[in-house]
Amino acid sequence: MRGKIFRDRREAGRELAGLLGDYRSRDGVIVLGLPRGGVPVAFEVARALDAPLEVFTVRKIGVPGHEELAMGAVASGGVVVTNYQVVEAVGVPHDQFDLVVAREKAELTRRERLYRGPRPAPDLFRKTVLLVDDGLATGATMRATVSAVREFGPERIVVAIPTAPSSACREISALVDEVVCVDTPHHFSAVGQSYEVFDQTSDDEVRDLLEQAVLPDLSDDVDYGGEG
Repeated sequence: MRGKIFRDRREAGRELAGLLGDYRSRDGVIVLGLPRGGVPVAFEVARALDAPLEVFTVRKIGVPGHEELAMGAVASGGVVVTNYQVVEAVGVPHDQFDLVVAREKAELTRRERLYRGPRPAPDLFRKTVLLVDDGLATGATMRATVSAVREFGPERIVVAIPTAPSSACREISALVDEVVCVDTPHHFSAVGQSYEVFDQTSDDEVRDLLEQAVLPDLSDDVDYGGEG
């Protein structure tokens, strides 16, 4: 069974928002999109719920020479999450780990300045945080994001995604207060299988969506600047 197919991230966001009605117009709710692909989805969710939209940037700390293997992550606010099992298993020296962390922090800072400009990072203390991405595959990035967000003392963390394997949802649900997912395909191979259009979202698109989100009056015919 192939599962549900969304036309694009915008449509996925609107369908996801339909499952999050309990959070509409509630005080203390903030929508955090994971850049880059999660931001168009989060934009639709935030607009439907009448909630503020922000980004929460996470950078994987890859093992030198095997960057696809995560030994941790750095996230918005300077939070560092370390996977000690991986660090010890591959024997990465402390100074080398710190070097990779410094590099990823620099890239994270660059992206946040690009996305947010002069606006300060959002205050998540005692807030209901809706973490939105365009889907989960292994859930590794989301697990790092949840760990980082928890450092800021939110009252409630909700992971909201359009598509994910049921196994990833079960793993994430053990870490947060609620997981909301539109579809869990029986045969899941990649997030992109659930979309007709799954173009890469650009930094410019992320920035434009965030700028639109802070406008006082947001019309229903907003130009998102593309499908990605």
